[in-house]
Amino acid sequence: MTPPKFIFMLTRHDRTVENAVDLVEAAREAGVRHIGFKDIGLPFTGLQTLASVIRGAGAKIYLEVVSLDRDSELRSIQAGIALGVDYLLGGTHVDDALRLLKGTTIRYYPFPGRISGHPSLLEGTETEIIRSAVDLASRPGVHGLDLLAYRFEGNVPDLIRRVCAAVPNKPVIVAGSLDRAARIRATASAGAAGFTVGTALLDGAFPASPDLAQQIGYVQTIIRQF
Repeated sequence: MTPPKFIFMLTRHDRTVENAVDLVEAAREAGVRHIGFKDIGLPFTGLQTLASVIRGAGAKIYLEVVSLDRDSELRSIQAGIALGVDYLLGGTHVDDALRLLKGTTIRYYPFPGRISGHPSLLEGTETEIIRSAVDLASRPGVHGLDLLAYRFEGNVPDLIRRVCAAVPNKPVIVAGSLDRAARIRATASAGAAGFTVGTALLDGAFPASPDLAQQIGYVQTIIRQF
């Protein structure tokens, strides 16, 4: 089994933190090579600086779009294009996004299912979410899916497993509320290609020193088991 990618999100409660730039060096020293942020929390100039610092650290850049309305989402996608991010995660206005992303090298992973609220929640039945995942994955320009599995009220490991099985040629990243070792292990065991962690690391939720490097090291220890 290939270990899933660990994507460190410089975010708390679905917002990019003000001191995000200051955290990049600690992540780099800990060996993190996938670093992301949200479209909410910092002005564009702040995101420009952040993207430049992440790139300078030798990491891939992930922007996750959590804006709910169409116009805000499209502005965020345009910002992601201008920032030169490597991956665009999330968002629900897929047809509009694909038009904007056409001709870029950005890897696009939209949200399957119905998304509501902030922080984002995943609504619908397993069957509805899987149907949405299959539909999205079939579209040219969609490179994978961003599944808010632990924002779903149901059997989460089963949902991850079924979505991954339904779209075998498109990688699935699990995002949101991976705040304990059991959830990370379940995500990896279910076949996810990657997962994001933000709030839990910044809040010292894992059973290690609250120091960020120690928290990251704990997560890295978990995924080395796969």
